[in-house]
Formats: sequence, structure tokens, C-alpha cells
Amino acid sequence: MAIDEFTAVLRAREFMRKVNPTTIPVAVEKYAEEAKAMIRPQADLEPDEAGYSFQSNGRYFICTNSNNSPERQRFTVCHELAHIKLKLPSQHEALPWWSYAKRPLAEILCDVIAAELLLPYDLFKPEVEKSDVSLAGVDDLADRFQASFTATGSRFAAVVSTPLAFVLSEQGKIRYASRSSPLKDAGAWIAPRLDLPDVSFSKKVRAGALSDRPEHVDADIWFSDWERGGTLLEEVRHVAQWDQTLTLLWFEDEQIPPRMVRNDRGELAEQEEDLEGDDGLLKELDGYLRWPGKHRRR
Repeated sequence: MAIDEFTAVLRAREFMRKVNPTTIPVAVEKYAEEAKAMIRPQADLEPDEAGYSFQSNGRYFICTNSNNSPERQRFTVCHELAHIKLKLPSQHEALPWWSYAKRPLAEILCDVIAAELLLPYDLFKPEVEKSDVSLAGVDDLADRFQASFTATGSRFAAVVSTPLAFVLSEQGKIRYASRSSPLKDAGAWIAPRLDLPDVSFSKKVRAGALSDRPEHVDADIWFSDWERGGTLLEEVRHVAQWDQTLTLLWFEDEQIPPRMVRNDRGELAEQEEDLEGDDGLLKELDGYLRWPGKHRRR
């Protein structure tokens, strides 16, 4: 039976509740124990092979590539646990473990679950809200939770209260974008499978430009059909080994700009804020703060 991301996450959280991780970093061995699985590092796997799992005599075995970093092996354990608990088919032969180009849905779902297990909401969310909004902040959390930078960046964007997105591109094309709830609610959509925007800092960095600080860019170069205006800070890291570009995007003042409407001359202008509803009562709160956010910015 087909399974979607929402259902997969619910099942992952049900599994997590049985283990109830309380320490940072989480002990993946306890997850394996709950799943009746044994972890076996192997030194003879190919460089592009992160690991696999199989069942024998009623017990599961999870094999990891011992030549990979400890963080990568922890992710592999959780990825294989997702295959085991969700009974999703393994399609590792389609691509090397690091590639996101044409990644099968089952593998994407297992990556999502692996991030949930390594970076549990109840432990991760409070640390995110205390963190700097920056790639350095993501680095610090990745070190503390012993998770990969990519998994941490994606999870950071998913749980943070700041309007923010984490984008992974490969070979110059956007493969996926993780967005915070405020961005989703505002309709800030980053379309996958498109080339990096021509005037984006990410495209410049991929071409060899230095990246030692965020750059200012117009929000509408990243967000499809965006008519709110606003300026984003764009911080970029390029991994030449895999031709992957990792991008963090957030509004400079950490506020989502007001909606824009066209005036009589066809020009875009800010929609005036109407604090009263049709019945003369105050409008229901929309969840967007009208004062600067609490995060420190680089």
C-alpha cells in the first residue's frame, strides 16, 4: 500500500515514543534495539554504498559503511530502520547515497524518517530557537546532534519559527526545499527541478564566487508567483565533490512582508493593514509578528 510523507512521519513518531530519547545526541542503538535489529559496520562496501539491511532468522541486520563518517553511519542506521518499520522497498541501486537527482519516493521518505529519528522535535526545536540563523548555527547543531549538515539544515527549516528555507541543489538544479511553517502559510513556494535563479548568490557561488557572508537578494527570484516583495538574506555553501549547493534563505528582519496589491495604475503597492473585520471587531490574529524576531543574525 502506498504511503505518504505525513503518514510516514506519524509512524516514525509513534516508534520514537516507544524509545523516548532524552539525550543529545540520541542513541541510535536504542532505536535498533526496539526494532530488534543488530548494527554491523562493514569495511568492504563500495564508496557510493552507505549501507543496507536484511532479515535472518526473525532478526534484522543493519550494515553500514565503516569507511563513512560516524554521522553518516548514524543516518544510515536510521534510514534502514525506516525501511524496516515502514516496510518500504529498498532502491539504493538507483543512485549513490549522496545524490538527490531523481531520488525514488521510498528513499526520500526514509531520509525524512531518518532526520526525524536523529533530530527529534522535542529535543531539537528548543535548541533551534536558541540558535543563530546562519549556516554556522546549523553546523553547531549538526555537531551536537551528530547528524549530517544536510539533514540538520533541512530539519532546522522545518521546525524554526522564523520565515526561513533550506534549499538543496545538485548540478545546478533545485532538488528540494524545506520551508518553515510561516513561509508555507504565506505561500512561499520554491519549485523543484528548476535551474538555480540566474541572479541568485547560490548560482554565483557554484560558479566559483567566494562565500564568506550572506548576500541580499529579492525574495521573488526564489519564490514562485511571489507578490509580497521583501529582501532575503541568502547564505550559501557549495560542495564541489558532489556538485551540491546548500542554501539558507530568510528575511532580513525576520518578518514576512505584507501582501501586495495592484493600484489603479497597475503598480504593486502594500496592502493597507485593516485591523477591524467587517463586523467592527478586531481581526483574528494571523500568526505573523509585527516586530523584529528574536533570533540573532549574522
